[in-house]
Amino acid sequence: MNLTVAKSRQESSRQKELEALNNWIIEGIRDKKGKNIVLLDLRHLEDAPADFFIICEGDSNVHVKAIADSIHKRVKEETGSNPVHTEGSMNARWVLMDYFGTVVHVFYPETRLFYELEQLWSDAKVTEFADI
Repeated sequence: MNLTVAKSRQESSRQKELEALNNWIIEGIRDKKGKNIVLLDLRHLEDAPADFFIICEGDSNVHVKAIADSIHKRVKEETGSNPVHTEGSMNARWVLMDYFGTVVHVFYPETRLFYELEQLWSDAKVTEFADI
């Protein structure tokens, strides 16, 4: 097998793992009734810090924390992975969870409006998920 084919298979496998991770993250959000879920595909952007951002919001600090905890639990159960880094759990106005290829942002609504990540990364391919 030549090197090009091996790299192609490796990349395909990595993309499938990221897609599965993203699905488990979204399920974790939905488990706690997270709102306004958006997936930003940043793969085609040159200076992007990750392949994907997943952004959602909760109605209160308690709700934001519960969503972040649900994501952590779901991903850990399904993949055995923990986030590489987590920030904001104490105040729970913006919890960031870094899964390396995917970075999750769980916002309090006013904080999400203030930072406008969707506008900052407006060149990204956007997928919106209906609230359940």
